[in-house]
Amino acid sequence: MATFNVQVTIENKPGISDPEGETILNDLVLRGKYDSVSKIKSAKMLRFTIEENSKESAQLKVQEICDDVRIFNPLVSKVTIDVFDA
Repeated sequence: MATFNVQVTIENKPGISDPEGETILNDLVLRGKYDSVSKIKSAKMLRFTIEENSKESAQLKVQEICDDVRIFNPLVSKVTIDVFDA
């Protein structure tokens, strides 16, 4: 078995409002110093350390955990799972 670090990023699907990102963008606009920034999206990130036989099995196990525990709402959120060697 090998140890892997798994990063799970949960963000809103396109078209779903993102009040936190909009608030941060509005604050930057009010400051007047960051005109080059036109959009900010917020996301939640979780990090797992897991022992599995392969990167693929680590990704599948973490996906199973996320689905089982309902860490995200699949109707409004998209999830990206990245696996790295520990």
